[in-house]
Amino acid sequence: MSVREIPMYLDGQQVPSQSQEWRDVVNPATQKVVARVPFCTLEEVDRAVASAQEAFKTWRKVPLAKRMRIMLKLQALIREHTGELAALITEEHGKTLPDAEGEVGRGLEVVEHACSITSLQLGELAENAANEVDVYTLNQPLGVGAGITAFNFPIMLPCFMFPLAIATGNTFVLKPSEQDPSSTMRLVELAHEAGVPAGVLNVVHGGPDVANHIADHPDIKALSFIGSTHVGTQLYRRASEAGKRMQSMMGAKNHCVVMPDANRSQAINNLLGSAFGAAGQRCMANSVVVLVGEAREWLDDLVEGARNMKVGPGTQRDADLGPLVSPAAKERVEGLIATGEQEGAKLLVDGRGCQVEGYPDGNFVGPTLFSEVTPEMTIYREEIFGPVLCVVSVDTLDEAIDFINANPNGNGTSIFTNSGWVARRFETDIDVGQVGINVPIPVPVAYFSFTGSRASKLGDLGPNGKQAIQFWTQTKTVTARWFEPENVSSGINSTISLH
Repeated sequence: MSVREIPMYLDGQQVPSQSQEWRDVVNPATQKVVARVPFCTLEEVDRAVASAQEAFKTWRKVPLAKRMRIMLKLQALIREHTGELAALITEEHGKTLPDAEGEVGRGLEVVEHACSITSLQLGELAENAANEVDVYTLNQPLGVGAGITAFNFPIMLPCFMFPLAIATGNTFVLKPSEQDPSSTMRLVELAHEAGVPAGVLNVVHGGPDVANHIADHPDIKALSFIGSTHVGTQLYRRASEAGKRMQSMMGAKNHCVVMPDANRSQAINNLLGSAFGAAGQRCMANSVVVLVGEAREWLDDLVEGARNMKVGPGTQRDADLGPLVSPAAKERVEGLIATGEQEGAKLLVDGRGCQVEGYPDGNFVGPTLFSEVTPEMTIYREEIFGPVLCVVSVDTLDEAIDFINANPNGNGTSIFTNSGWVARRFETDIDVGQVGINVPIPVPVAYFSFTGSRASKLGDLGPNGKQAIQFWTQTKTVTARWFEPENVSSGINSTISLH
């Protein structure tokens, strides 16, 4: 099997990097090298930005209807190539094919939302706001935008960024994760096949040096980041100091509350899927379950369900979870499991040493479940990003709400209950940006904004929905009066009034 070399994408075409630094892209189920990705030079990043800046001069003037038609073509191409994109995700990330197909579908939702750009980018008008004076707003593009994405959703996360950015008239420079770039590159190819002009969408690759250069670059006007809290905080500071508009979606510690009146089997099955799906490598994974009152008696069901989940390569469609993305990720997760034991949590299901027949070198960690977890423990404080579920038991809904609100993160939380009063009380009093009610992973549909909060987010505006339109545009307000031809002025008026 040949090893593909991942190119850059500049001026509407694939361009090989001249970098001397390359990294292997590895299939996490087999450890076979499937591709090589360059760490682009800073000069190549400058070239991508220059390409986008030049393209902006004409792209910003392209009619909304034409941009809409490109998005319509792109959504059709993504739908047509779902299987191909999912296979690339599975090969390099490791998640199961059904999960990868689901990811493509969630990315597709954003492109479909961008197809409504003709109504999303409308301004406002107040006719005759003063004496023969009209006031109106124009929602105009910013210029060159940029996006830096994490490895865990190589299709969905780029779709959270560039479709709405370019649909609103900006041009774009994308830096995907170096761990699984092939599906992202194929997505960009489809965008150009759909009619995105040369220079409007460019791709570079790299690590911290490239990310920092993007954050500092004076010709980039806005930056969207999705990834770890450590990196996101640093980039937010740098980009803000450089005068950029910035959104940074970062780490999480999501909780799922289970009330004793919930549908028992539905709650348990949904919770297990959200905790262990994609091997826990989701920023929206429910990694902590809070059992309220008599629901603590369901712990044995959780244990049994975790033990019965099937681990296998992502290509095995009946597998519930695949491998972690890298040996380093596996080592980190297994180290945190050991820490949980050392700090006094009760290990009920141990996923370490997981062996999958025919895949002796895979980065597999099986479902792992701890009970008697307390807030001081490392496995509670840190985002594990692996198939590890922490169980906490409390007596009342109030205790559950207080427990969750004491955590600094605010990406998402869920509750399972059959009581409308309980659900409404929870959604009102919980201090978390995204809430699920009998929904395990509360990522809203794409025409609503992604609204993580507190330590999980920096910046006022999130991806998707109306907030994304606001993020990628600037409002220009025009106050206009037109005089009748040959109208004679009645004199100088030195007041501020328009009347």
